[in-house]
Amino acid sequence: MQFQADILGKPLERAANLETTAMGAAFLAGLAVGFWQDTDELKKIFKMGKRFEPQMSEARRENLYAGWQQAVAATQLFKHRPLPKA
Repeated sequence: MQFQADILGKPLERAANLETTAMGAAFLAGLAVGFWQDTDELKKIFKMGKRFEPQMSEARRENLYAGWQQAVAATQLFKHRPLPKA
């Protein structure tokens, strides 16, 4: 997640519970059956874990992005090329 924060130039927060998919499903099910009244109750339960602050310089970020754009452009050369037969 540090790389994502660096590339986006924005801080990111990771949930304390890394099983957020299961937790999200449980939250939605609980809301659907009335176990929780609203999302305000869920906000009291949900805990944030680690915060990732951007550490990459803007120059480095722009350089990496330019390289990524070049890589994407290079792959476009192959999009109409037929696959070899096995």
